[in-house]
Amino acid sequence: MAFPHNSLRAFLSHAKKSLSRAIDTSQQITIVVGNESADLDSLTSSVLYAYIRSLAPPRNAFSPLYVPLLNIPAADISLRPEFYALFNHANIDASHLVTLDDLPKEPGSSLKPENTRWILVDHNKLQGKWGKEYGARVHGVIDHHEDEGAVPQDTNPEPRVVEKCGSCTSLVIRTLRSSWEGSSDGSSLSSGGGYGQDGLMINDAVVTRTWDAQIAKMALASILIDTANLTDESKVEQADREAVKYLEAKIYLSPQAAAQWNRDKFYQDLDGVERNIDGLSFNDILRKDYKQWTENGLNLGMSSVVKPLDFVAGKAIRNASDDKEDQFVTAVGDFMADRDLTIFAIMTRSTSSSGEFQRELFVQALSAGHAAASTFATEARQALQLEDHSVPALSEKPGAMQPSSEGPWRKIWLQKDVSKSRKQVAPLLRKAIAAEST
Repeated sequence: MAFPHNSLRAFLSHAKKSLSRAIDTSQQITIVVGNESADLDSLTSSVLYAYIRSLAPPRNAFSPLYVPLLNIPAADISLRPEFYALFNHANIDASHLVTLDDLPKEPGSSLKPENTRWILVDHNKLQGKWGKEYGARVHGVIDHHEDEGAVPQDTNPEPRVVEKCGSCTSLVIRTLRSSWEGSSDGSSLSSGGGYGQDGLMINDAVVTRTWDAQIAKMALASILIDTANLTDESKVEQADREAVKYLEAKIYLSPQAAAQWNRDKFYQDLDGVERNIDGLSFNDILRKDYKQWTENGLNLGMSSVVKPLDFVAGKAIRNASDDKEDQFVTAVGDFMADRDLTIFAIMTRSTSSSGEFQRELFVQALSAGHAAASTFATEARQALQLEDHSVPALSEKPGAMQPSSEGPWRKIWLQKDVSKSRKQVAPLLRKAIAAEST
């Protein structure tokens, strides 16, 4: 039975309770999960997919309800202030989200793989312990990263969409747009019906249009952030433009939402909040937007940061009288040790003193990763237009952090090809690890 057209708040509350019940009673459940960095795009694409699919599930769906899973513990939501800014627009709060805390601590214990089906959004390979236990239960994907071939080609009745796009959420909109329209027409807009948060019927199309507008704003957030309000031509695809047009139309159907809507201000407010990480510690900055992969037994971690490396390094320096570079390298080493990493990269994006968008790249590798790091440095130099770089917080000497045969291998570059994000850089690192491990 399809979930009745309702508010996002009501849907998320129902999804959380239903997941708990499915675990307790061994019922079948479909989980929609974004990647482990749990950024805005992973949040909105998973919520949007689960919401629309639950309104109009396929005839032969594994389960009628789709549960959106945020791929982090609930405590880590606090590292993402942009989420809280968005919650106000969607009329939800952090407690409504389904997180890793809502799953059993041990995969496969009370949530048996055979009772689950997993849909991936904003990634196309389930990583870590969840991937080991439930990877074979993945049966659908919508993603804009390089296809790793981990998802079966035939995922009927769920989609298999892996293609270039500024935002994964745009692809979700394109794929499920007709289902959203059908559910709106059938349950509320054409009949004037809907369900309030107290479960009572509301014969008011205005209410259901308000719900749609709230969800549209949530979806727009990640598309606008990922494409710089549709101005970044290196990322924007037609699907992004069409999704923004469609979602704004949803907003304009709600008189209340339309009267307050200003896309530029909405984007600027969210962008400003996302970039404000001044209050975070060194470790929290690295954890905020972090991904990890395993290649031939070696773990690679990569953090994306919205401030320059000089700012990040400054967070690691606790005693100005001690060697600054040593303090930074030690702090990075501790972060790597906590995650059993062989290679770790920090990729920054910021605005230079001259007002230009810039990217920096830092790589540190343990002895087992020296060869792979050297291979990456050689092969990526031209592909990413890497230049030796200095960080004032660590040293005034350009390229002071040079690779060493003893201790950690480390290097800092200015990445002149700013069109390449983690989506392009991570595969180069993974390829280098795979090549040196064979």
